[in-house]
Amino acid sequence: MRLTVYTDFSLRALMYIAVNPDRLPTIAEIADSYRISKNHLMKVVYELGRAGYIETLRGRNGGLRLARRPEEIGLGDVVRTTEPDMALVPCFEPVGAACALLPACKLKAALHEASAAFLEVLDGYTLADLVSNRDQLSTLLARSARPEAVASD
Repeated sequence: MRLTVYTDFSLRALMYIAVNPDRLPTIAEIADSYRISKNHLMKVVYELGRAGYIETLRGRNGGLRLARRPEEIGLGDVVRTTEPDMALVPCFEPVGAACALLPACKLKAALHEASAAFLEVLDGYTLADLVSNRDQLSTLLARSARPEAVASD
């Protein structure tokens, strides 16, 4: 199973915000720390706000903060929200792909079980679990920040 860059950026943005609960990180700051596209991150942050994971505060002293406690943000929920297509194979689609094996296929059931197990494992973790080593993460993120902009912006 492979997650999209969108989901990766979503999880990393949530982690960054959770590591910095006493201040309001900005999109530019997060993008610089992870060395990712600010423009792409802006789209991610917008959707995280719409989904109720974060709040955006505008203005001179604005930034981002979690809309819920880290213990209340389940990783499985975030992945389900940010992944547009959890279908591992075309026959998972509602319409499904024409396949000669479909009436007797056991592969579809095995892959469905594997996908459900993947999400079940993620359901056992929260954002709080990911940032329980807050001090170490904060040091690493500060060290990775760079002054120049991301080339893809």
